[in-house]
Amino acid sequence: MSAAAASAAAASAAPTAAASIASFLPAAGADDPKVEIPDPHVVVLFGASGDLSARKLLPGFYHLERAGLLPAAYRIVGTATDELDDESFAEHARQAVEEFGRTEVDAHVWDRFAARLSYVPTTAGPAALGAAVSKAREELGECRLLHYLAVPPAAFGSIIATLVELGLNGDDARVILEKPFGHDYDSAVALNRTLEQAFDDAQIFRIDHFLGKEAVQNILALRFANGLYEPLWNRTNIEFVQIDVPETLSIGDRAGFYEGTGAYRDMVVTHLLQLLSYIAMEPPVELSAKALRDEKTKVMQSMRMIDPAKVVRGQYEGYLDEDGVAPDSGTETFIAMEVQIDNWRWAGVPIHLRTGKCMAESRRTVVLDFHEPPMRMFPDEAQHQGANQLVFDLSEPGSITADFQAKVPGPTMRLGPARMIFRYEQSFETDNQLMAYERLIHDAMLGDATLFTGAEGIERLWAISADVLADPGPLHPYPKGSWGPEAAQHLVAPFSWRLPEADSTR
Repeated sequence: MSAAAASAAAASAAPTAAASIASFLPAAGADDPKVEIPDPHVVVLFGASGDLSARKLLPGFYHLERAGLLPAAYRIVGTATDELDDESFAEHARQAVEEFGRTEVDAHVWDRFAARLSYVPTTAGPAALGAAVSKAREELGECRLLHYLAVPPAAFGSIIATLVELGLNGDDARVILEKPFGHDYDSAVALNRTLEQAFDDAQIFRIDHFLGKEAVQNILALRFANGLYEPLWNRTNIEFVQIDVPETLSIGDRAGFYEGTGAYRDMVVTHLLQLLSYIAMEPPVELSAKALRDEKTKVMQSMRMIDPAKVVRGQYEGYLDEDGVAPDSGTETFIAMEVQIDNWRWAGVPIHLRTGKCMAESRRTVVLDFHEPPMRMFPDEAQHQGANQLVFDLSEPGSITADFQAKVPGPTMRLGPARMIFRYEQSFETDNQLMAYERLIHDAMLGDATLFTGAEGIERLWAISADVLADPGPLHPYPKGSWGPEAAQHLVAPFSWRLPEADSTR
């Protein structure tokens, strides 16, 4: 079978209920009749010269252009504090795509992309930005606006006020906001009210790039498209759940952001609890934005208040020596915690979350550990944690692993560990799949909020975090390159965290 035929066969076999969760895109993206192409757009990129724009957004827009998934007519108007002009912004974008993009820069595609870029420094004032957007809209004719706020949350309010002042919040406008969305319940509510005064709910897209990952969406496909797993997806069969996102990176030059945020606000509220709601939700009536949001919100409403006694905070050794960090900083760089969901499906199942900086490895895993059989026909030493686990690797392109026990060949009944693994790159064409930010940008341009977070869910997660934020507890030091403080191991006892040696090929 040719590569093209194989790709076509894989595409026909993949779930196609919604374009936003397609398994992969063909080389020319727009050639797939199930993939929608957005209407003409003017994208206003706030924070255009920042780190997020360089690492994710500018390379993402370029790849969407290369895949044929951007509108036939569009403009990207960048704005930030750096004193750039159109030419120097295009050069900055070129460097970002070359350094952080996942494909080589094609000269013809680049020329086409660069011609759509312009830049206005914030020092030029709101009127200059308004003029640049008006010029871009005149060039395109009838078009939509997409405002991407790739800036610290403290700047959201002033930017929204500027958009209202300039009249850039009409019915044809949408806005994407980066995390963290507020820093506690009151600030999240206030920010939602500010947004609601400027935009309708359907115009607001609160982004969590974790939910744009193919591997995360494949949790839905595995669970709801196959009769094997959904009947087991409950407290009767599952002993515990782990969501583990350690990182080897330090805070680098982000002390200004991290000192006011910490691991809990940076990762738990904005990513891990969002991911948990995705994993634990009831079957939606359909793969639509409203149906998925409704089920996720029900999970969030069922989450108990986070108990500070079930939270372990850590700080890597040397954090206080990082540039910009206060010498007596109490900011945590590590969090391990237990979450309980009070509903019929999950009551009594401990759910453990862990994330941290400067840890032994960078990983993104979800582990479902199944109960051992009630009657042990086999020797006790053969029964151990990890023998009955379903593991989702959320890296891109990702994998799904089922661990079980099997008979070792020989004359005696001796058991040994066995494994079945699904890997994206071995089963599907992945060269042209969309990365998380690319998929979410494309969805927002289409007005598809399926993979975005609603105001009610955000406010609920901050509400259940109130006790931890008010009484964060002690800070445990841990060595760089470790798996965090020892207290995190005690937290999950009698279980243990799934470590990399369990993921090695057997």
